[in-house]
Amino acid sequence: MDALIYLRDLVVILGFGVVIVALFHRFKLPSTAGLILAGILVGPQGLSIIDDIHQVEVLAEVGVALLLFGIGLELSLDKLRRLWKPIMASGFLQVGLTIIATFGIARISGLTNASALFVGFLVALSSTAIVLRGLQQRGEVDAPHGRLTLGILVFQDFSVVPMILAIPLLVGTDSPGLDLLITAGESIAIVAGVLIAARIIVPRVLNFVARTRERQLFILTIFVICVGTAWLITSSGASLAIGAFLAGLVVAGSEYRHQALADLIPFREIFASLFFVSVGMFLAPAGFIDNILPIIVLLAAIMAGKALIVFVTALILRLPMRVALLAGVSLAQVGEFSLVLFFASQGTGLIDASLQGSLIPAAILSMFLTPIAIAYAPQFAAGVGRLRGLTRFMKVEAAEEAIETAGKMRDHVIIGGYGFAGRELAMALKQVGIPYVVVDLNVENVRVAAKEVGSAYFGDITSVEVLEKVGAASARELVLLINDPRATERAVKVARRLVPDLVIVVRTYYLLDIEPLVTAGANDVIPAEREAAVQITSRVLARHKVDSAQIDTCCAQIRTRSEDEP
Repeated sequence: MDALIYLRDLVVILGFGVVIVALFHRFKLPSTAGLILAGILVGPQGLSIIDDIHQVEVLAEVGVALLLFGIGLELSLDKLRRLWKPIMASGFLQVGLTIIATFGIARISGLTNASALFVGFLVALSSTAIVLRGLQQRGEVDAPHGRLTLGILVFQDFSVVPMILAIPLLVGTDSPGLDLLITAGESIAIVAGVLIAARIIVPRVLNFVARTRERQLFILTIFVICVGTAWLITSSGASLAIGAFLAGLVVAGSEYRHQALADLIPFREIFASLFFVSVGMFLAPAGFIDNILPIIVLLAAIMAGKALIVFVTALILRLPMRVALLAGVSLAQVGEFSLVLFFASQGTGLIDASLQGSLIPAAILSMFLTPIAIAYAPQFAAGVGRLRGLTRFMKVEAAEEAIETAGKMRDHVIIGGYGFAGRELAMALKQVGIPYVVVDLNVENVRVAAKEVGSAYFGDITSVEVLEKVGAASARELVLLINDPRATERAVKVARRLVPDLVIVVRTYYLLDIEPLVTAGANDVIPAEREAAVQITSRVLARHKVDSAQIDTCCAQIRTRSEDEP
């Protein structure tokens, strides 16, 4: 009978999730927000369709573990080793500044030092599951703001372990310093031992299993590695999710990471959906109504404060303001690891009942609002270049100042983005005498461009005001060479509405981006994926002494087929 009740609860959860996510999709709202709303409705605090959420919590914890295992697979230890400097810099600034700011506000509000510091821990963490899911769905993980967001999230995830270990010290247990040192030593030893052993053992095990060509055995082995590594690391005092994340990093070091990720996706999506539903179950609508004012105030303070801190962190690291704003919106919520920390502190008195009644609903609501905020963040980020005071402070010319020079140009080329391609194009145009203007949101790029090619301005190319200032109405061509696919699409739409006959050329990375960009109004979309295929094909055929005319034919066929790709 218990099994039937458990099965019924699972059907109810997934059924409600399907219906609400379908409705959210119709209104172009994020699916993650729909799953959280489904949890609010079916949970014991809502319609009480499901009274006991303990079993759901267990499945949800497995879901988070699988989700973070997949994230670890996509990162790999080698990638983290290359990115450790930006991860440490951005993560340390964000976590440190957030804890300090929260501690100060909490102390002013009357909390003790221990409680104030612990609340700082809770607020400093963001939701890896929600944020990365949103960035992946929008294809922005490799965008500049996606990389900054990912670096901060990785630092936050690793910060959970010392935060959990600090709880006994905060509550003043006997010999806290000695206990903390012993536990920390055990944690470091176990994690280091697992990672070192896994780097040696896991590739050999996976190689042996792969040779059997049994897909079921391969999937089973991946699960054993994931759960086993997570269990070992969890025994050191870390959470199951952290253990799974490290397990993913271990498997990512092998040549079978892509197959492991492909086999994991179906399971990960189902269990991760349960996690988002379980988050919603913690929110009590009745309690929310009773404490609506303090909850809303706390929610606004958390989201605005965290977004501002991330924004400042990005500016300190000399990143573009658009990147800073998008990353700030993405990381403005309280995360699932904050709930892990909260449950680990139960019975310690670090958070009293009145604060708990406002903080937990505010945290869950911040998770609910984040997917919606991420979806609309590019619109908020438009027009950043209009902040003239800030551009003067950074000693670059804003697009508004271009009206005196670029605004009077005729038949010129507007180059959006001064990376390698933008630099080479600007130099070629300068060499042949074609007028041009460079627009970029990266302060360093603008400074370098001003020295190398001149006519470089700080501004957001997705803003209609910026396009007007650089003379889009009289320009012959707009060339977009930025790495953010959503910003590129928005820039195309804005430019096409502003100047219907403007020639718009776009560089993108993937063939799948061609159709939406053409629909938005681009005249010519050049995917790096296609050009890489052309270059590889031509060079391989040339080394095999194939006639140049035949090579040209093959390359032309590649370009033709790419236009027919869905």
